[in-house]
Amino acid sequence: MTGTSRKMAATAAVLRRFSHPEMLVAHGGRVKTMAAGHYTVTGLSHHLRLGEFVAHQTRTGVHLGEVVRVEPDLAYVCPIEPGEPIGIGDLILRRGAFRLAPTENWCGRTINSLGEPIDGLGPLESGIHRRPISNTAPPSMTRQRVTKGFKTGVRAIDIFSPLCLGQRLGIFAGSGVGKSTLLSMLARADAFDKVVIALVGERGREVREFIEDTLGENLKKSVAVVATSDESPMLRKMAPLSAVTIAEHFRDQGDNVLLIVDSVTRFAHAIREVATASGEPPIARGYPASVFTEMPKLLERAGPGPEGTGSITAIISILVDGDNHNDPIADSTRGILDGHIVLDRSLAEEGRYPPINPLTSVSRLARKAWQGDEEKLVGRLKALMHRFEETRDLRLIGGYRQGADPDLDIAVKQVPVIYEILKQTPSDRPARDSFADLANALKAAAQAQPQQGAPIRQR
Repeated sequence: MTGTSRKMAATAAVLRRFSHPEMLVAHGGRVKTMAAGHYTVTGLSHHLRLGEFVAHQTRTGVHLGEVVRVEPDLAYVCPIEPGEPIGIGDLILRRGAFRLAPTENWCGRTINSLGEPIDGLGPLESGIHRRPISNTAPPSMTRQRVTKGFKTGVRAIDIFSPLCLGQRLGIFAGSGVGKSTLLSMLARADAFDKVVIALVGERGREVREFIEDTLGENLKKSVAVVATSDESPMLRKMAPLSAVTIAEHFRDQGDNVLLIVDSVTRFAHAIREVATASGEPPIARGYPASVFTEMPKLLERAGPGPEGTGSITAIISILVDGDNHNDPIADSTRGILDGHIVLDRSLAEEGRYPPINPLTSVSRLARKAWQGDEEKLVGRLKALMHRFEETRDLRLIGGYRQGADPDLDIAVKQVPVIYEILKQTPSDRPARDSFADLANALKAAAQAQPQQGAPIRQR
């Protein structure tokens, strides 16, 4: 196939992803002004809606843009790719809503935000039904209830913050603490029929490592949507929208789907760049109002589906700026999600991986996942860990005397063992029964201590 033929084929593939091909002829406008992040179009304002796409046909193919602002005689368009060859007076054509048509054949493939393959394994087949990527969540009263827990294989989560099918969980951490590593461990969970991963603003060199090394056997049932950090804000904004659209397709087929988004903060950053380019004013630490409108729309699409369908279990990473867990994005998403896992930088510096802080991490559906007396046991463990941590300074200066506080005596003996059993790396095998592993470790430590004649070394 010649270069021209490839461009024509790519153009045809892009055009098929829209709702109304006839609009190419029906409605057209002209470029009036151009700026760094957007251009304006006249002659289309009365035919456009926010979020729709327009197309600019050139010899190199079709160049797309999203409508981000509409005035009586002017429409503001953000191009999908920066540096597109657009000039004053060029013809711009309405394309309508952008849609994807996923199928089972997409499993095992890596695509970009536009649904185009980037793994070199050939073209993608298109399904029968085309879905708009800017969809709405199912009505609240039609959705199934969350009832069933599952094992992630990560002991710190399965014991202290267990998850359920259809839950939406956030992983909150600063940069370089281990969010992506923990996500790679969670992606190996075998409780799901399909896995959809959105890598938003990720480092380009890490994409193949995450997909090929992390997923392993799960690669056969996974779809990865990638928008690296050097791509345009429009593509970074579209990546999680495309991913959740693919997840919705599998959910409607009756599958239990794991949706991983890394990270929703970069999704918010992309929205901010697009909104700022269109003239929207900031309202909270540089973030415009549209950020806090778009994030709930994205996150609410995950969760249990309507009766007779499957569910989407979402695990979302949130990059907290400067380790401030109360920044606007972290604070907003925490209120939407069904739980949050907090990664503590101080624990990572101690070499405790994953650096999950069990005392500040919460699963709002944990009671549906715990069995028997596990809830009471976890409550007791947290009390011992809290006692151990709040007396750390006292013990360091020699103020601890064995026998004065029975609960502290137990904490000093058992909490270091608990911390040790919670350590895991991506190369470790997933834990099948985390509570049994914990019980065995505590039992072995209790039997070994009298023989050693010395207390278990504190953390």
